[in-house]
Amino acid sequence: MTVAYDGTRYNGWQIQRNTDNTIQGKLSAVLSKMTGSMVEVHGSGRTDAGVHARGQVASFEIDGNYSPAEILAYLNRYLPDDIAVLTVDRADSRFHARLSCRQKTYRYRIHTSIVPDVFNRKYVYTYLDKPLNVGLMRRAAEQLIGKHDFKAFCGNPHFKKSSVRTIISININADANGITLDFTGDGFLQNMVRILTGTLIEVGNGNIPADSMSDILSSQDRQRAGFTAPPQGLTLISAEY
Repeated sequence: MTVAYDGTRYNGWQIQRNTDNTIQGKLSAVLSKMTGSMVEVHGSGRTDAGVHARGQVASFEIDGNYSPAEILAYLNRYLPDDIAVLTVDRADSRFHARLSCRQKTYRYRIHTSIVPDVFNRKYVYTYLDKPLNVGLMRRAAEQLIGKHDFKAFCGNPHFKKSSVRTIISININADANGITLDFTGDGFLQNMVRILTGTLIEVGNGNIPADSMSDILSSQDRQRAGFTAPPQGLTLISAEY
């Protein structure tokens, strides 16, 4: 299934022991209610608390003769208003939303106008500290494209698995109200897109040299990278298979 959600009031995607206020938990609860047995839901990625999605992909297995249309209607009837299931399709039994995913695209929106964005304020990071040099941000972004060890851009200091990932593209576009950054890659570490964004912001405002990305990558030191940008500006746009 493809899922869209406003992550503002949720504790992220992943089910947690101390709360039932997660996207994965809400989907699992409704599917379990429909089938009468526990249904486990797997997402293409684990979005953080406060992060949104327009095209999260999730997979699950259920017993019973339910059509995709029946599942779609049931989910959207009982899910909260800030979670919507856009599509439901049958998949091969070997399909897994996370393990089968080839690439994902995240979008981060920075609002730089002194005029507040009234209708999108929950989905942007308002940054007014210093003017941002988009040319420098693009120059730094070029150095991040490709296969690298992104340990310096990982928010989990105890991460034990490989932190090597491939960024396919980083597109940075500016308009009258702000800057949009689109990141496409084969996978992202915890907080990675938000740390990349914070680093590029610090390049844009002159705090970090544009040509220092290779050194930061080589250092594998989280302290060398920029701050972690707030969650509300980030949206999972799509997952490709």
